[in-house]
Amino acid sequence: MLGLKAYGIVAALLFGLGAYGALAHRHAIQVLVALELMLNASSLAFVSFANLHPVGHAVSGQAFAVFIIAVAAAEAIVGLALVLALHRAFKTARLDRFDLLKW
Repeated sequence: MLGLKAYGIVAALLFGLGAYGALAHRHAIQVLVALELMLNASSLAFVSFANLHPVGHAVSGQAFAVFIIAVAAAEAIVGLALVLALHRAFKTARLDRFDLLKW
């Protein structure tokens, strides 16, 4: 069985890859996928750190993970709706093309 250190390293790598993807990519779908990767990394960290606590308190990590999955699903729905609306208006999904809120 893998130790907590291995899960922590994997979670940190996934979060780092997601942060890089969210900052480096210009396509809206790629940024949404990177945000999902970051949320999954934090969920992995919560579940792995929950194993440190005694049996009665180990459920809190899983509860946080389920909450994060629900937030990720809602974020995906709202994000894809925004991408579709912007694509209909501007005929592109590149984030550097949207200057709707600039003066």
